[in-house]
Amino acid sequence: MLAVDTLTLVTAQAAGTAAGGENALLGMLPIILMFVILYFLMIRPQMKKQKEHRNMVAALSKGDEVITSGGLLGKVTKMGDNYITVDISTVADKPIETIVQRAAVTAVLPKGTIKAL
Repeated sequence: MLAVDTLTLVTAQAAGTAAGGENALLGMLPIILMFVILYFLMIRPQMKKQKEHRNMVAALSKGDEVITSGGLLGKVTKMGDNYITVDISTVADKPIETIVQRAAVTAVLPKGTIKAL
């Protein structure tokens, strides 16, 4: 008799736990939905932008006209692994060059943009 009562109690508790688990999942649904929306509206576009910037910096070559994050406009004259040399002006037939990090390049301009300015 005692075994039968214990068995019915265990099955009743298991059924109650399963129903409570579904209820807990429904309670977590808004939070999960918020994270999904956050991912698609904020995280995914930022990762895409970072990937495009990484590809642009990797494709830099000598002679490209660039804008740096500091606002300098110039032509790439020398390339290194982490740094590039940018010719920003010419005074008395001597180029004025500065060294910047490759990651500081924010945009690559079309050829001939500097002369048009």
